Amino acid sequence: MMKHLLALHGGKPVRDHYLPYGKQSIDEDDIQAVINILKSDFITTGPTIKQFEDQMAAYVGAKYAVAFSSGTAALHGACFAAGISTDDEVITTSMTFAASSNCVLYQGGVPVFTDIESDTYNIDPALIKDKITNKTKAIIPVHFTGQPAELEEISKIAREYNLTVIEDAAHALGATYKKKKIGSISDMAMFSFHPVKHITTGEGGIITTNNEDYYQKLLQFRTHGITRHPNNLTENHGPWYYEMQFLGYNYRMTDIQAALGLSQLQKLDSFITKRKQYVAMYETELKDLPEIILPKQLNHVDSSWHLYIIQLNLSMLKVDRKEIFQALQQENIGVNVHYIPVHLQPYYQKLGYQKGICPHAEKLYESIITLPLFSQMSEQDANDVIHAVKKVINFYKK
Repeated sequence: MMKHLLALHGGKPVRDHYLPYGKQSIDEDDIQAVINILKSDFITTGPTIKQFEDQMAAYVGAKYAVAFSSGTAALHGACFAAGISTDDEVITTSMTFAASSNCVLYQGGVPVFTDIESDTYNIDPALIKDKITNKTKAIIPVHFTGQPAELEEISKIAREYNLTVIEDAAHALGATYKKKKIGSISDMAMFSFHPVKHITTGEGGIITTNNEDYYQKLLQFRTHGITRHPNNLTENHGPWYYEMQFLGYNYRMTDIQAALGLSQLQKLDSFITKRKQYVAMYETELKDLPEIILPKQLNHVDSSWHLYIIQLNLSMLKVDRKEIFQALQQENIGVNVHYIPVHLQPYYQKLGYQKGICPHAEKLYESIITLPLFSQMSEQDANDVIHAVKKVINFYKK
């Protein structure tokens, strides 16, 4: 391999500095919004959180939104609100980050991994019914890379079997399914505000829902199971009185984070437009390379493009994915791989999940590479990625 790399990189790399696969976009307005909160009376749990929740709900078209300290915490809250408990089964995909199934484990439930569609990388609705048992409580579809899963089919199955649908929409803020915004369709939807996502609060997440019962449970769950609401108290000693009614968690977002989120939300659509611009460049310039396979885009959805993932047609290349990956890194292109299927992780293997249960996901993992994609990129950055991919692929093709 080293000989190949030396031959490939004997000249100058495409870039003289490293381009990450993802990065936040912070401007002076964002910085000032945070400074304003630091100078205010509230920096932890204050009015800015509710403002952020209200604007997020309005953006996606949901009645309610509840902010959390992370996307993972938000998913945990959704599992609690849905009543998932010991030995309850939840159907989800393995082609995702571990949080999508860890949230089920936190509640004592059992993740049931279902394979993906090979072309969209999303959970295959045709396989879901076979996974349903009398213990099944919910479905967690993941909108992988920002392209919505087939929610109409999933919702139909959920209604038939009285299951809750919790969308893991960490990748899909701003995406639409059949002209409806993600976050307004299912029982609950989670969005993440990690720095590589569409907008950031540093760390943070949110659940949107149209169900008032879920909304109230989520509010209480993120604050140790404590309520001060007079209508919910079992007794009332006075205006200071509160009750811890179940075991909740400290999953609160801060006003500092919410202020950053509010500022970022004003720019979300422009961020997504930039991402789509660079995706269009990738599609135009890379579509004629038979050595790679581009992601399929469905006509009835509008992806918000969190990630852009290519598959390598390994039968047409002289080397494996690892060498292609390292060669692109040597060109200062910060490629990544999303994801290692969750059921292959050592912890899940110890729980009894075995290789082979999701063959399409496992096969996809062996050939995928994530290209850089974020709103702060320039056209030159995108052209550098294209140049590097063509350079490396042409060097290694058979």
